[in-house]
Amino acid sequence: MEEIEGRNSSESRPPHPNPSIASAFRQCQRNDPLVLPCRKSLVRHASLQTKMKLSAEDVTEDCQSDFLPNLRSGGYADIGFRSSMEDVYVCVDNFMQGHGLNKHTDGPSAFYGVFDGHGGKQAADFACNHLPKFILEDKDFPVDIERIVSSAFLQTDNAFAEACSLDAALASGTTALATLIIGRLLVVANAGDCRAVLCRRGKAIDMSRDHKPVCMKEQRRIEASGGYVYDGYLNGQLNVARAIGDWHMEGMKCKDGGPLSAEPELITTKLTAEDEFLIIGCDGIWDVFRSQNAVDFARRRLQEHNDPAVCSKDLVDEALKRKSGDNLSAVVVCFQQHPPPNLVAPRSRVHRSFSAEGLKELQSFLDSLEK
Repeated sequence: MEEIEGRNSSESRPPHPNPSIASAFRQCQRNDPLVLPCRKSLVRHASLQTKMKLSAEDVTEDCQSDFLPNLRSGGYADIGFRSSMEDVYVCVDNFMQGHGLNKHTDGPSAFYGVFDGHGGKQAADFACNHLPKFILEDKDFPVDIERIVSSAFLQTDNAFAEACSLDAALASGTTALATLIIGRLLVVANAGDCRAVLCRRGKAIDMSRDHKPVCMKEQRRIEASGGYVYDGYLNGQLNVARAIGDWHMEGMKCKDGGPLSAEPELITTKLTAEDEFLIIGCDGIWDVFRSQNAVDFARRRLQEHNDPAVCSKDLVDEALKRKSGDNLSAVVVCFQQHPPPNLVAPRSRVHRSFSAEGLKELQSFLDSLEK
């Protein structure tokens, strides 16, 4: 794992988020229970530009627009059928406000995240508090966003390792999906099996890829790092290939690397007037929803009440009805003030004609009726 500039290791306590960030997050989080995503395929759209740190794939970017999103967001979580709650989500619609950074960008600045803990909630709570802090405190933010976000994931992972060395009771892990919106730029960084899906004029566009050990790219990376995949599990223990934390698990991580990576995969796009909303969910949501199915469902709900917070609850409630067996959490971010419009498919003009032989047969039939 690459070295990251962070706290001085001689300090006796792990880092804490500054009070203004922490209070903003507390206002956006709910105490309700949560869910997680698990994914089958990645549908790439021609207007997406991909920035993947471990596997680069180029997609074209749509640049011809002066659209600026008008952000509204909401989240909801439920414990589901589990005995404990290990998921956390955060919604911050004014990410740079109060930090002297608004002058660096026109339009909105926002941060949204879903953190799906395992083995306890400690890593999810830690990542939720510290990941945005490391992003904001980088001296280059918001200019070099992709590098900064990747670095923040690794700094959070290293800081949690230090915290665990001081308090063994923190031992746990979490997947993490973070979304930044700066002006028109949408950046999604994912480590694990949470998922973000963009609705572009009714069409679902996956903005992340599930990091499962059975994925060929992940399996090659795992084996190159000294790990193995057994029965779909990383080293026979974890059903995700990337996560923050899990430093207590033997053979998963060390300061020089390891098969379990905290490095995120990034996908970016420029938002346009056709972009309606974004769904972020843990794998419990995606266990019972396909991406397009979730977009269709959320779109109908938003047309009814136009409330992203209520829509998040609708998604969680529907996942419960579909018997998702995990904690459930969902965040919905709307880019317009008005609800999604009704889509009318254009009627194609169909030209029908008879062949000469057909006309002869028809004429013969009509002649027979006159006899």
